[in-house]
Amino acid sequence: MKRDPARTGALAAVLAALGAYLGELLVPVCVLFAVMVADYISGMARAWVTRTLSSRIGLRGIVKKLSYLFAVAVGVVVDWVLQEALARAGLEAAGTYFVGLLVTVWLILNECISVLENVAGLGAPVPPFLLRLIERLKQNAGDHAEGK
Repeated sequence: MKRDPARTGALAAVLAALGAYLGELLVPVCVLFAVMVADYISGMARAWVTRTLSSRIGLRGIVKKLSYLFAVAVGVVVDWVLQEALARAGLEAAGTYFVGLLVTVWLILNECISVLENVAGLGAPVPPFLLRLIERLKQNAGDHAEGK
């Protein structure tokens, strides 16, 4: 397989621009992207094994993953607004992405839990303490959704 120098150069330029813009947020966003792909693949495998494969559910999963990226973008915008407000108040907080990083780490953890659920659903051995943790997290999330 031949490498295309134009594609390689374009990819390098995009990654360099993202690195320059996002700074310390680039690596967590790349990790988020990787675990989103792992979750989607493991979810598709689980659906195939359980014979519940559905293009509608798969498309919904893709839309959900895209909304995660929008949530990170909103976090970055909030950080930018906070930096601007602090700068106008005479305080220095340049280059920090607190809200964006918080959103990204939360989504990474959420995706990792989903991957564990999918792997367990495929019949892979998952340590019992992780299964209990997943159940507890799902129960707590359900309680919060119901307003308890």
